[in-house]
Amino acid sequence: MVLLSFLMLFTELTLIRWSGANVVYLSYFSNFVLLGSFLGIGIGFLRSRSKVQLFPRAAPALVIFVLFVHLFPVQVDRSGTQLLYFGGNPSGLPIWVMLPVIFVATAAIMAMIADGVARTFATFEPLEAYRLDILGSIVGIAAFSLLSFLGTPPIAWAVVVGTCFIALLPGTTLLHGLQQGVAVLTLIVLLWIESTSPWTYWSPYYKVSVRSGPEGTYDIQVNGIPHQWIDSTAQRFVTEPLYFAPYQRAPENSLDRVLVIGAGTGGDVAIALAHGARRVDAVEIDQRLYRLGTELNPDLPYQDPRVHVYINDGRAFLQQSDQDYDLILFALPDSLTLVAGQSALRLESYLFTTQAMQVAKDHLTPDGVFTMYNYYRQQWLVDRLAGTLDQVYGHPPCIDTTGRVGHFAVLTTSVDPQYVSCSTVWRPGELGVPSPATDDHPFVYLRTRSIPSIYLLTLALILLLSLLAVRMSSGPLREMRRYLDLFFMGAAFLLLETKSVVQFALLFGTTWFVNALVFAGILVTVLAAIEVARRFSFKSPGRLYVALAAGLTLAWVVSPDLLLSLSVVPRFLAATAVAFTPVFVANLVFAERFKGVGSSVVAFGANLLGAMVGGLLEYGALVVGYRALLLVVAGLYSLAFVFRPRDATQLPAAEVAAEQRHMELTPPSSQLSLTETMRGRKLPKL
Repeated sequence: MVLLSFLMLFTELTLIRWSGANVVYLSYFSNFVLLGSFLGIGIGFLRSRSKVQLFPRAAPALVIFVLFVHLFPVQVDRSGTQLLYFGGNPSGLPIWVMLPVIFVATAAIMAMIADGVARTFATFEPLEAYRLDILGSIVGIAAFSLLSFLGTPPIAWAVVVGTCFIALLPGTTLLHGLQQGVAVLTLIVLLWIESTSPWTYWSPYYKVSVRSGPEGTYDIQVNGIPHQWIDSTAQRFVTEPLYFAPYQRAPENSLDRVLVIGAGTGGDVAIALAHGARRVDAVEIDQRLYRLGTELNPDLPYQDPRVHVYINDGRAFLQQSDQDYDLILFALPDSLTLVAGQSALRLESYLFTTQAMQVAKDHLTPDGVFTMYNYYRQQWLVDRLAGTLDQVYGHPPCIDTTGRVGHFAVLTTSVDPQYVSCSTVWRPGELGVPSPATDDHPFVYLRTRSIPSIYLLTLALILLLSLLAVRMSSGPLREMRRYLDLFFMGAAFLLLETKSVVQFALLFGTTWFVNALVFAGILVTVLAAIEVARRFSFKSPGRLYVALAAGLTLAWVVSPDLLLSLSVVPRFLAATAVAFTPVFVANLVFAERFKGVGSSVVAFGANLLGAMVGGLLEYGALVVGYRALLLVVAGLYSLAFVFRPRDATQLPAAEVAAEQRHMELTPPSSQLSLTETMRGRKLPKL
């Protein structure tokens, strides 16, 4: 059971990570694969009482998916009407073909794996099965995090997944065993070829590709998108002179201490050194990009003793630093990817909010200068950022631009405008200035508080497809009606998890390590709730719901602004208490209900489908912000309370009878046979 749950979670994380690296649409729809995974796992549990076993087909299906993605890699278009994308010209299949294929394929693969999990799940008492499932998930996220830390390529993920499939072979037929073996070998070969491609590296965020250019230059692509260009400072002065505008706008700046956020491969650091900076603090979130700069940048900026490198999130560095700077540069900090599992939160989203700009201002010396520059695809985005600086500093910034479409723009300002020599001062456009992004609504690339039409259409199709898939694979939906409360709990918990991940990203950085710790912490909290529920019985579920309401109220009252005002250690302790208290109580509610269900697989399947709906509701943050998600969570748990059985601790007679008929009529799967052998006893009769 633990091994199957490990395989299920590890495969889900691998699909999210690997698919996004090869199908660039998924870099901007990262929870698309997550939604497909929840749907597939839910279907796998709901149909696990069928005589047809799906688990032996999982490995071949995974191979077919990998082959398909290799044949049709995709690059995303540069821009949309409401939501900005930063990438190359589109290639491969169009988005309206590729996204449905990815979603259906993900759901199918995860349903096949979940079929094996569910058949074994049913051989245990419900709460014990849930406990073992969480244990396997904890091991899965720990293993994936370790491989991310080591910077391993996809071949390592393939070996882990393949080993699990082979380890689960005992008890299968010869034909199924042969299919598994051939599929695993093919999967390893395919990903070994990809992993050994020259000049290709894998960081925890990207698939990084390097192409050599003329005269010692290099083109750096991430997930198939042009990202950075390595050349000398002298050459850049000829081809891209606006990179030097910050120093021309503040010619009297002493440059005793310079901060570069988004240091990348070192080009901006080299320019600062060329202008006489005495110390440069270079902040870069991706270790691999820093290493490439160390190896390939002809100016060798990272070997200069004046440079001090910090591998960290830019906002987190600013929050934790007590240094003041003569010049702060936000140097093209666009991540081209989303925080894993979140609807539209990118790695740099919290760097461009009003609060972040105020933090940067607080780190300037009295005559210090702030500059940010990038290739902005739309004028309204330039206006939003310039308007944010105008609001924070009390006067409009200088602006230097070139080009009309995808133009490069430099915004420069200072606490005292006399320290900046402007040639052009920014002025609002005729169409007005979009409101600044905030820590609660950090969607800087979303023009208005709305869900873009491409998201609405996609989510509607997902919901329709999900209803059809559940109906076709699991029969009438009325069987799940007795578990409506578990369905609402699944939706609510997914949103609660999202709120926790987002809050920790704001408080401690959007790095992969912080995200991994939060997900692991949530799973450990779930496990703790299970252990409490196994040892104690709560006769009054209403009291647990009251405690949950108190936890949600605490999370609402304690705002991120209050936590950010604390030093790191008190902030961590307070954030942990605020985020994980409702998570713990919510899982006590779930565990107390779950240990009394008649059909654990149907109940768990309903809960997982609820989680998928929660993933759809997550996009509501684009309109209302993340804090308001707590109100949605409270509403969903209220519905769970309303639809709970009158006595959830007693097994309804109809459930018992249905489950016993299933156990008597359904032949054991290969996973059941393996489980019986290990446990040394026959399956229990209910």
